Amino acid sequence: MQRPQMILIDLDGTLVDSVPDLAFCVDGMMQQLGKQPHGEAAVRTWVGNGVERLVKRALLGQLEGEPDAALFARALPLFLALYQDNTSQRSRLYPGVLEGLAMLREAGFKLGCVTNKAERFTTQLLHDKGIADHFSLVVSGDTLPRSKPDPGPLFYAAGWFRLKPQEALMVGDSRTDVQAARSAGFQIVCVSYGYNHGEDIRLQQPDAVIDRLDELPRLFT
Repeated sequence: MQRPQMILIDLDGTLVDSVPDLAFCVDGMMQQLGKQPHGEAAVRTWVGNGVERLVKRALLGQLEGEPDAALFARALPLFLALYQDNTSQRSRLYPGVLEGLAMLREAGFKLGCVTNKAERFTTQLLHDKGIADHFSLVVSGDTLPRSKPDPGPLFYAAGWFRLKPQEALMVGDSRTDVQAARSAGFQIVCVSYGYNHGEDIRLQQPDAVIDRLDELPRLFT
């Protein structure tokens, strides 16, 4: 692979396994609505397109579709209140993340975090897990009018660093990350773990797949 000057990294499913907290809040929301909780295994297949989409999937019990508008209007505030107090209580960094970020910074890469998570939750999670200082730029799901898979957040980051797309790399875990990177003209590396709705990320044909973030620097040597 071509050595990039800038590396953008997704948050949920790439740096942090946030499903334990998300599942706790989804199930709490469902119980407050008088409905059956789903459990962590189901929630794990629904994460990746922002909180609103997650809540809709929980209400439907499936990936696609739109729930009753009135029910969604009741559910979303319940989830947000729960998640405000449970953003990082149970979430954990994936193996190799701390080592990988340190290696990338030491090697001189410009680092940014690009996520579909809302800014208030993104900031808290990055700080609580001790990795906020690794990133010169954070683009959250509500920073711009559109989020991934739209390429806008990636173009925004490239402009902020004053770099061209061909000088950039996206690291993620999902089809959403691959689509955004391809649309922006970025190289794309995916982690083999994370959230991709139960589908093997290799089917999306990223430029490379790694099992740990600290394996990333080897791709450029």
